[in-house]
Amino acid sequence: MASFRDEQIALLTASGWLSCASVAQAVAEAGLPAPTADFLVDRFSAQNWKTAELKVLALREHFGTARFAAETVFGLVLVPDPTKLDTRRPMSPAVRKDQLGRATGDVFDDRLAAGVLGVRPGADWTAVATVTGPYGVSLGSYYDVAGGSAEAFIVDGNDTRTLMIRQVWGARVLQSGSKLPDCGANEHWTFTLFPGEALIDGEAESGTVLKSKVRFRLGKPDRGIGPVRVAPAISIP
Repeated sequence: MASFRDEQIALLTASGWLSCASVAQAVAEAGLPAPTADFLVDRFSAQNWKTAELKVLALREHFGTARFAAETVFGLVLVPDPTKLDTRRPMSPAVRKDQLGRATGDVFDDRLAAGVLGVRPGADWTAVATVTGPYGVSLGSYYDVAGGSAEAFIVDGNDTRTLMIRQVWGARVLQSGSKLPDCGANEHWTFTLFPGEALIDGEAESGTVLKSKVRFRLGKPDRGIGPVRVAPAISIP
């Protein structure tokens, strides 16, 4: 049986960062090192991997009874240094070419602010324990999550809402390559709320992939229907 480290390295090296040509090109053009197996082994210590494993397991356990938890996959998302590749912002159409099958610009609501910088500059890649599969967990509306009790969202001393933000979702989309999360082409369509971002004009931020476009949107903060998902997250030191 493969170790957690080996399992995650295999998944990350098969992810969009390396296997999706247009995403890999964006990584290279940004001046980021490719997250190869050798790089990941050198970048993260044995203690980092152990911490990551414990955080992922804790997320799975804590949110294991949430609605749709059975279809939620937790693992590691790599978030790039935002001074090199800012995943809070729309990507150029060329970046999406091998994700969507053609060069397609993102849809980005002009009212959106810069976005929370949950992963700060300094490291080329930061690992975040969070949702890695196509579907997050259903925990209600933006109001339910952002205004919910801390006990419901604190895992190992970390408030998992802090990184429910555009930056982490943007990295997750890139890492997913052509197997996009929250996508209308999936078995069922969802969108991910960002309760770690403040309301704008009374509306909540979310991300989705719909009608062959990656969309950074604003919408009603009181919607708690099935397609509304969140991605609890914890940064790995």
